[in-house]
Amino acid sequence: MTSRPNPRILLRLLSLLRPYRTRLLLAAASLLVASGSVLMMGQGLRMVIDQGFIAEDAARLNQALLGLLVIVALLAGASALRYYLVTWIGERLAGDLRRQVFDHLLTLEPAFFEQGSVTAGGDEHGGAGEIQSRLTADTSVLQSLFGSSLSVALRNLLMLIGAIVMMVATQPWLSALVLLGIPATLLPILWYGRRVRRLSRSSQDRVAELGRYAGESLNGIRTLQAFGHEPIDRCNYGIRVEGAFDTAIDRTRQRAWLTGIAMLVVFTAVGFMLWQGGHAVLAGDMSAGELSAFVFYAVLAAGGVAALAEVAGDVQRAAGAAERLLELLDARPAITAPATPRALPPELKGAIGIEGVCFAYPNRPDVPALDGIDLHIRPGERIALVGPSGAGKSTLLHLLLRFYDPQAGRLTLDGIDLRELDPRALRAQLGLVSQEPVLFSGSAADNIRYGNPEASLDEVREAARDANALPFIEALPQGFDTPLGPGGVQLSGGQRQRLAIARALLRDPRVLLLDEATSALDAESERVVQEALDRLMRGRTSLVIAHRLATVIAADRLLVFDQGKVVASGRHADLLKESALYRQLASLQFTPDVT
Repeated sequence: MTSRPNPRILLRLLSLLRPYRTRLLLAAASLLVASGSVLMMGQGLRMVIDQGFIAEDAARLNQALLGLLVIVALLAGASALRYYLVTWIGERLAGDLRRQVFDHLLTLEPAFFEQGSVTAGGDEHGGAGEIQSRLTADTSVLQSLFGSSLSVALRNLLMLIGAIVMMVATQPWLSALVLLGIPATLLPILWYGRRVRRLSRSSQDRVAELGRYAGESLNGIRTLQAFGHEPIDRCNYGIRVEGAFDTAIDRTRQRAWLTGIAMLVVFTAVGFMLWQGGHAVLAGDMSAGELSAFVFYAVLAAGGVAALAEVAGDVQRAAGAAERLLELLDARPAITAPATPRALPPELKGAIGIEGVCFAYPNRPDVPALDGIDLHIRPGERIALVGPSGAGKSTLLHLLLRFYDPQAGRLTLDGIDLRELDPRALRAQLGLVSQEPVLFSGSAADNIRYGNPEASLDEVREAARDANALPFIEALPQGFDTPLGPGGVQLSGGQRQRLAIARALLRDPRVLLLDEATSALDAESERVVQEALDRLMRGRTSLVIAHRLATVIAADRLLVFDQGKVVASGRHADLLKESALYRQLASLQFTPDVT
């Protein structure tokens, strides 16, 4: 893990501000006006004291106070405009950055989101939950920096420079006393800034781990509660909370020291200056108005340095957040379209070729999931994939979808190597129904339209009817418009499976990939859905991971997988005679249909 993010990494984000140059210029102008107004108040204060109170001139006093009122009004208007503009810019930057990171994440292959994937910066992230934290928490840190802290820093920098100029113009010899305190603050800033930077990154990592762990536990709440795991998860989460708290407090302690020491040094210098200046007024070497103005400017300078010291911690923290987000943006997808992808034929037949394919998952490189697979699947052929768990059946479907590329060999569709195709064009011809269907927040119609966003409601209803989902959808409170909640939590497993099948039906793909698609259905529902699938598979190439006897018997050909190899191929009756593994699977794994 990179322990010391370089603040210069924030400069990479400035390109996101380019479309908003006009607002940036307006914000800069309002910042200059507001800073200038504050500096002018010092001279107004000198005139009020010297020409009003000391001279006892009521007219001059009224004029000076009126001038101060005009300056205050100008300051208020400029400050309000500056606050609005910089806050808008910060929110816009955070929104654009979230969208840019999310859009990029959608281009990355599933392997990137596996536990322990390595980012481009060499760090390991903890999967989708931790990435989600980066997308929300880290962008909020950057929004705070660009929408507040940087504006505060620029304002105080201008005030510091302006105050120093005005102090020197008012009393050069007295200014030296104050200015000696300013360089002294740089030492604690540099010293503590390094620790703040390192602890900021560590704190953000711990908060991300909190989000990952909580998301994992809440997503698996049924399993968690079924196994009575609540006390252990409470303890584990509590340990992580305390770890994040300790790191955050350590970071806060260093920032507190950073701010406190800077303020102590500067205001000690101001106090010493007041002592010297007071004696100068008593000796007649300077007027009371000049001393008041000088004190005003000295306080501005001291406050500017203290504010800059505090913002330095925000910059270090934001640098850590920027580094974590830019690591995601710098991650290059392993699955990409070629520079000039080949086009699929208008009348795709659906022939699949698998030639010498060897593949191992990135997190298990020494364990082959597929080992030298050679197959040819004819257009419209219905293939059942059978074998023990972990034999490589689902892996083959993943390779056909180009979630991964094989380390050796190639896969083809109508003779075209899948790596020569645009993955989106390839996947548009494939329909997938997984063993554990994934539904999304939205209505029942929204989830079915995932297969074809342009489908009409009549087409959605027809797909639902063919998947035997129409009766339970119409029974929902708002029918097809009923919100299903995150992941379709309001539905049973069988109902979610039927929605997933309807989604695939609506896609009307050329090649069907069914990963135990009817495993969650009862016998009667399966019978009806199987009829719909039979109609859908007619004339289409279909690969079905099967555990039902009816699916096996109806297949044109069975492929028996074992330890990443195809160990037998044929029809059901032939394999019962020829393959001992298949006979064992048939007796132990296949569920006979209930009629």
